Amino acid sequence: MSDKRFLSGDEAFAEGIRLARPQVISAYPITPQTIVVEELASMVERQSLKSEFIHVESEHSALSCAIGASSVGARTFTATSSQGLLYMAECLPYAAGGRFPIVMMNANRSTALPWNIYGDQRDSISQLDSGWIQIYVEDAQEALDMALQSYYIAEHKGVSVPVMVNLDGFILTHTYEAVEIPSIEEADAFLPPYVTDNKMDLEQPKNMAFTVGPNLNMEFHIKHHEAMLTALDVLNESDQRYGKVVGRRYGGAIGTYHTEDAEYVLITLGSITGMARNVVDDLRASGVKAGLIKLRMVRPFPGDQIVKALGLAKAVGTLEKDISFGAEGTIYTNVNSAFLKNKRVIPSYNFIGGLGGRDITKEQLTECFYKLREQKEAEPIQYIGLAIKEG
Repeated sequence: MSDKRFLSGDEAFAEGIRLARPQVISAYPITPQTIVVEELASMVERQSLKSEFIHVESEHSALSCAIGASSVGARTFTATSSQGLLYMAECLPYAAGGRFPIVMMNANRSTALPWNIYGDQRDSISQLDSGWIQIYVEDAQEALDMALQSYYIAEHKGVSVPVMVNLDGFILTHTYEAVEIPSIEEADAFLPPYVTDNKMDLEQPKNMAFTVGPNLNMEFHIKHHEAMLTALDVLNESDQRYGKVVGRRYGGAIGTYHTEDAEYVLITLGSITGMARNVVDDLRASGVKAGLIKLRMVRPFPGDQIVKALGLAKAVGTLEKDISFGAEGTIYTNVNSAFLKNKRVIPSYNFIGGLGGRDITKEQLTECFYKLREQKEAEPIQYIGLAIKEG
């Protein structure tokens, strides 16, 4: 039977990893990720998780170690945040290009400078081109469930790509909620043991992590790209399988809320989605046809699904805790590209907020919808809650 406990996002994610039974965990602590690796270290010490826990000397070593373990066929896990993820950056494409299905938790945190330990999403979004699947979760329950499901997606033979699951730093990692923990029997029924041919083997030696010149290098990247796209379908497959075994489903790469007849739609990712859903309810009660799209998977990017979900919406806003300096929010760029590819013409606004952990209020989200309705702002990029006005 499943168990119900009061857990933080970090603790919930650790429970999901325990259920996945990784054979190797390599980690280096960094706020606000530390609790998840402390929990896993305690589980290994108590022998509630049989795994090799390796406390390495840096984040670069943590991912290098995970790559090495995965290359001999071990199910592996690591975790990081912010500057730690950037310190791993050299290793990210090695893991992805080697097609090693490592699962990593990233506690979303601002990047320096200015130095700041609070949450925004600039760390993970800066690594979208590293070749990893990227998933964003809304609450601790989804964090636990996606910890387990990420192995199913990463290890699927049609994918074989590492997965990064992102939790908003402090807002999710350090706040508590009631979480249903599947039984180990349910977890085993959902997630099969990891079996792969992509490993070093004395009986069947093969060339791995090799050099490829200009004659075939591009073809390897295209195969990687196609595997990433396959992950959209595998996420749906995983969601349905998990629903049958555990009883919870999330609906694939996007989640929709009142989009069927919505005139004004806000796109969100991460923990802000819950409050945005409440704002949609309030606006609906006052006669405004508001809707919401929760973006769960950012790589691969579900652009076609977003456009389809918008229906006959009159305007759309993309809310993100990210800015690509000198351009706009990166998610906004991706959303607009999807509109162009699908020949959909629609007023599109970018709401950038929450950088460095700044709160985004319910009133500010309501104002975003009013801006979509009125469309009086000439500038499509809007900053939420500036303490000092521009100029």
